[in-house]
Amino acid sequence: MPPTELSRLLAALVLATLVLGETPTSSSCGPNFPAACSCGEELYESEMQYVVNCTNAGLKNTSVLEFMPDQVEVLIFTGNRITELPWNVFGSINDYKQLRIVDMSNNHIREIRGKSYHHVPRVERLILNHNNLSISRFDDEVNHHHPRVFSNFVNLQSLHLTDAFEDNSSPQLSEDLHDIFVNSQLLKLQKLHLEQNEITHFKDRNVFCDLPSLRDLHLGDNGLRDLNFEVRCLNNLRFLDLERNKFGFVKPSDLRVLNELEERPNRTANLIVDFNLNPFVCDCRIAPFRTWIPRTRVTVRNKDSLMCFHSPGRVDAAPAHILQLDMGQCADAIAAAAMILNAAEEEQRYGDASGRQPHAHITGHTATLIFLLIVLTMILLGLLVALVYVSRDKLKYMITPVFDNVAKKVQYTSIKDEDCPEVHV
Repeated sequence: MPPTELSRLLAALVLATLVLGETPTSSSCGPNFPAACSCGEELYESEMQYVVNCTNAGLKNTSVLEFMPDQVEVLIFTGNRITELPWNVFGSINDYKQLRIVDMSNNHIREIRGKSYHHVPRVERLILNHNNLSISRFDDEVNHHHPRVFSNFVNLQSLHLTDAFEDNSSPQLSEDLHDIFVNSQLLKLQKLHLEQNEITHFKDRNVFCDLPSLRDLHLGDNGLRDLNFEVRCLNNLRFLDLERNKFGFVKPSDLRVLNELEERPNRTANLIVDFNLNPFVCDCRIAPFRTWIPRTRVTVRNKDSLMCFHSPGRVDAAPAHILQLDMGQCADAIAAAAMILNAAEEEQRYGDASGRQPHAHITGHTATLIFLLIVLTMILLGLLVALVYVSRDKLKYMITPVFDNVAKKVQYTSIKDEDCPEVHV
């Protein structure tokens, strides 16, 4: 082959390689975005909004998010592989004033840095479903706990964390969540989704108590067996989702808590609770729940669909409707539950026997304040000791004459006593 033809062939191969290897860009989003991303006005949730959509774009970092159009209102950044969100995901100088919804679901995110989300003053909804988040300070001997991770979402109203945490999350999850809620100050948060996170219990009962505006709490598809978290601190709570958990029965004390919350005089909405599709057992332990449903002021959602299951050894082992159960043989269980519920009503109406009104549960803030007071007292004592040490010469100069006068008076008194003649009787 002549050298000229060979050089032309090589040039063509190089050009083809460059063309094929170059990532195509999206004309609607700009040169920094891959072709899989789209930008523009489209119908989203029944209204026209400016959407930046990078679904399944094969991205391995978030660098393109620094170049979004200024008019973006909805960001859909899902189905990529971003294991860690760096600082300033949206850039250090950008200010997306119209951005209201951020969806970063299904991205394999494991860690969100404390300064990842900046310039999000108007974001009302953050969706982080189906990720592998670690928020513990102990996982893999690495501190993944960033308490102020959501602190810049000052107008956040809805936080979606369905199946958001890594499998077999640390039992400290509730404490870590509470720490985030306290330090991020999500004062406007109304909806919280925590479904499908393998939660079996909350070690910190006050995990939700620093979300004063919370109205809807979704805890479905977990492993909860009782109401082991405080809800009476959530005065605005209107919906508690407990579907598809592990309730075999509902404790009378939990029924009492729900009644107490619903009967608060300053509530603005009726409390709705959903216990559907739990593995309730058809024995006398279900009797308090069975008698509570038609009597309580709490709205039990899907109450006609509530089923319980007999023991496998029973001849008639088919599921039964809870509201159709005959509780005639469970008089003792019903009476015991009635005592607990009636006692709660009496306490709410008249206070307890000592005349005190039911007190609010002590939150983690109280312990923090006590600790801070102790620290401040120690600092004050340290400063006082330091002041005395620095001014020791001046203090010595001022105190020495006083001691001398006292010593002289004592000496004169002693001399006077010696001069007095002894009287013999």
